[in-house]
Amino acid sequence: MMSSGMLVNCSKCGIPLSLPPGAKSIRCAVCHAVTFIANSRQAPPVPFYAPPAWNATRPPNPQQYSPVPPNPHGRKKAVICGIAYRNSRYELKGCINDAKCMKYLLTVKFKFPESSILMLTEEERDPTRLPTKHNMRMAMYWLVQGCQPGDSLVFHYSGHGSQQRNRNGEEIDGYDETICPLDFEKQGMIVDDEINTALVRPLPPGVRLHAVIDACHSGTVLDLPFLCKMNSYGQFVWEDQRPPTGAWKGTSGGEAFSFSGCDDSQTSADTAALSKVTSTGAMTFCFIQAIERGHARTYRDILSAMRSYIRNADMGSSGGMVTTLIEMLLTGGSYNGFTQEPQLSASNPFDIGMAFYL
Repeated sequence: MMSSGMLVNCSKCGIPLSLPPGAKSIRCAVCHAVTFIANSRQAPPVPFYAPPAWNATRPPNPQQYSPVPPNPHGRKKAVICGIAYRNSRYELKGCINDAKCMKYLLTVKFKFPESSILMLTEEERDPTRLPTKHNMRMAMYWLVQGCQPGDSLVFHYSGHGSQQRNRNGEEIDGYDETICPLDFEKQGMIVDDEINTALVRPLPPGVRLHAVIDACHSGTVLDLPFLCKMNSYGQFVWEDQRPPTGAWKGTSGGEAFSFSGCDDSQTSADTAALSKVTSTGAMTFCFIQAIERGHARTYRDILSAMRSYIRNADMGSSGGMVTTLIEMLLTGGSYNGFTQEPQLSASNPFDIGMAFYL
């Protein structure tokens, strides 16, 4: 009987790979490095992140939380996904522009090495860089694999988002939030539980993750335990989003922050009204504008600036709102007039007057 393949870590990026029986080497689908196996019978056990049992880690006391100072020698890595769903009824015009703009921001403004940014768009010629469900999963694991104290990680997604009924009692509103890979009609959506498991829970102390999610229903799409409720005066409270079941959705000691395009019940815009030049996601454009215009000194500043830009924009002059997928099916993609308000969620409550940095 043929034995099943063993797991080995990629020699370059560290992502787990399934080695076929008898094979002496394997090529990584993410970074394309070839890993050679000297003697598979003597290979050491593969280190693999095993998340703690749901109730094994007690949530921290918000009053005792203190952010870990950044290590200036840490690495910077990013995954950027932009999906246009070309030649389909769900087509979006601004998402690939969002991805390109985000890459430019990270490399020029925040000095992310271009070699440490994994782009997933329909314009990529490499089939492993297309934003399919499998490739997006692999990219998320690549992002957190081997992270060390001082590392700064960024996950950006621009595309469709949706909701589906939650079956395990972990969602306060009864719905899981989802993002939609290029092949979601055949392979299914990526649910917030999986995003949390892949990107949030593995983060060790000293590692920071910032997610920028430009999609419908994206307010809590990382399933982070705390959601910032801020009024127009900058006053804020943290809303406890921890599941009634007691499931822990935080990190393993690191920090996770998520800027999202709208609340869970809202939709996000794909429009040319903001840039006046070309279509973009409203949230991505406003996030970048806040930084470029110097309105991102603190987390409060950037959230206030993003909301102000969207509130003051003439969203009806060009483009339109991206509705839910179900509404698009029923209306043929027609504009239904929903508004959006960017959100901030985090693995721990903190003073949003804290300095923002990547």
